Amino acid sequence: QVQLAESGGGAVQTGESLRLSCEVTGSAASPACMGWFRQAPGMERTGVASIDADGSTTYADSVKGRFTISKDNAKNTLYLQMNSLKPEDAAMYYCGVASSCSGGYCCLLKSWYNYWGQGTQVTVSS
Repeated sequence: QVQLAESGGGAVQTGESLRLSCEVTGSAASPACMGWFRQAPGMERTGVASIDADGSTTYADSVKGRFTISKDNAKNTLYLQMNSLKPEDAAMYYCGVASSCSGGYCCLLKSWYNYWGQGTQVTVSS
């Protein structure tokens, strides 16, 4: 059973940075994709950034140039560096693992994801 645990969320002001972490345990094989998603109250969960098995990354247009996804295979940990945060970035952030996906923008679609963490809250004040 794969388990994911996010950390690093918090309350910041516009323009500040946060680094989210997601520790993955129990994985038996290399996943097709690992990704970060976010969900604001009353909204759908949407893809923010993903990284596939080859290390290729994909970003939502709204975060390109500001967010960077990375992973440390030795630590089984996924990261999301978020710079220049805006109030519209405020949401619950979730990490996920997809077992099968062709890569690229497929990895930003939540329907491909089999496992999710409990989420970490990000609040951005203006």
